[in-house]
Amino acid sequence: MPRIIIVGTSGAGKSTLGEQAAQALGVPFLELDALFWLPGWVQETDDVFREKVAAAVAAEDWVAGGNYSRARDLIWQRADTLVWLDFPLRLTLWRLLRRTITRIVTQEDLWQTGNRESWRSQFFSRESLFLWAIRSHGRYRRQYHDLLKYPEYSHLVVYRFSTPDEAAHWLRHLSK
Repeated sequence: MPRIIIVGTSGAGKSTLGEQAAQALGVPFLELDALFWLPGWVQETDDVFREKVAAAVAAEDWVAGGNYSRARDLIWQRADTLVWLDFPLRLTLWRLLRRTITRIVTQEDLWQTGNRESWRSQFFSRESLFLWAIRSHGRYRRQYHDLLKYPEYSHLVVYRFSTPDEAAHWLRHLSK
């Protein structure tokens, strides 16, 4: 049974690809953000977050999306496949912009928490996902390159995609 973790910069499309892969495989999708964020944009404590993640990845099969280093050991050890969306920063920022504007306009309730994105938080705040994406893009690229050399992750089948077309091709060829 598949256990796939999808990683990449904010806006790369982890959740979208993860949901599509989970649907294609007929397995649950684990949205790590949904396990982490509480109402009012409060972050779950590390201990409780790790408990939630451990329970979720104990399942026989799943697809998960997210970069949470605080639970990486739990997820990556249990995964059999890692999909790295290593897209150019300009593409992830464009995707993030489209997603953010849509969420603000529709007032989408994120992860059934009542949390919603706003113009202020996303465009006029130090907590902006755009700033996070810019700051984390190069760091993730270096970090994942190094982490994937660790012996404890040598069991992972790794797919590193530099374009959405590569990811779409992989998705088309998924099977049960």
